[in-house]
Amino acid sequence: MVTELIGKYVWLLQKVAGASPTGLSFREISSMWESRFGEEYSRRTFCNHREAIAEVFGIEILCRRSDNNYYIPVPSLEQLDSDASTRWLLNTFTVGNLLSEGREQLRGRIAVEDIPSGYRHLTDIMKAMLAKKVLLITYRKYDSDKPETIHVQPWAVKEFASRWYVTGFAAERGACRIYGLDRIEELTITEECFTMPQDYDVEDTFAASYGPYLTGGEPVLIRFRATPTEARYVTDLPLHPSQTLEEVTPDGSIFSLYLVPNVNLVMELCRHGDRLEVLSPASLREEVRDALARSLKQYQ
Repeated sequence: MVTELIGKYVWLLQKVAGASPTGLSFREISSMWESRFGEEYSRRTFCNHREAIAEVFGIEILCRRSDNNYYIPVPSLEQLDSDASTRWLLNTFTVGNLLSEGREQLRGRIAVEDIPSGYRHLTDIMKAMLAKKVLLITYRKYDSDKPETIHVQPWAVKEFASRWYVTGFAAERGACRIYGLDRIEELTITEECFTMPQDYDVEDTFAASYGPYLTGGEPVLIRFRATPTEARYVTDLPLHPSQTLEEVTPDGSIFSLYLVPNVNLVMELCRHGDRLEVLSPASLREEVRDALARSLKQYQ
């Protein structure tokens, strides 16, 4: 139900945003709603949805007195473009709505990946986050055959590489940990409450990390050279938000990153093969070289 309701908020937000700055009358919105969802759209429900959108997304749908059309002001439209979380939510539900509307007409023409990202736990985790309730999870690591039971304070959720993770204080570990939702076998919302740290911000927590790793060191300057073709690829899809272009040379482009190296980063750098060369620091260059050498050895 929660997912369905958010989907309706996103649908309304998308329709009004697409019609701004001219806007839409309530009659136009109601007609589109009935066509999409097959039910009457009362003005009271519409007002409730407007209030929810303002609370969930921080975006107001205003009514212009001159023509009674509903629109989203320019600053809020700019927020839609700049806020990564809101943009992700909009994109995800917009694609979902389009797939639902065109399921029959586009059958056999749309292919999506089936990725075990643990969506079945996401709603319960977010409920626990809102209620500040401790989670009891049964978790199985990839390198272990035996699951473990852990009490976790769900501080935040994070998506990376099409997988969802929950991070927070783990009582049995006495420290903050991160857990992949696809490796949670069972999840229960307990009656135990917790106090959310006031200064916690998930973006800050992972700002110097590549992927779902809680950093244990200081970030370093990482420089790499990419071939001309690969440079265009990593420009469109940066390896990390800290990525900057330093120099363009005949052999390619030199980029820099500022983060704490980890296993995920080494795997990502190896994935680009001979199209990308780590220049510094020397320790990371050697780590990538050794990883590629081990891979090559398997084929000799």
